[in-house]
Amino acid sequence: MQQDKHPDYRPVVFRDRAAGYAFLTRSTATSDQTIEWDDGETYPVVDVEISSESHPFYTGKARTVDSEGRVARFERRYGGGGTA
Repeated sequence: MQQDKHPDYRPVVFRDRAAGYAFLTRSTATSDQTIEWDDGETYPVVDVEISSESHPFYTGKARTVDSEGRVARFERRYGGGGTA
């Protein structure tokens, strides 16, 4: 690995403001904001829009598409008989 070519890989806190959730991990992301973590250390903090705590797929609040209703609506609209 060449020296002075790669960004610093250091501990960073990612915070999901919508869910009130934050986690500490290592990253090359930079930020001017800092936060004091549970261990008493100060780390840079990066605010994110969506995390596993607020994403509908991971929280179980994902919408399901009613595919049977869509087919019935298509057949009503375009008169599909369904026979081949």
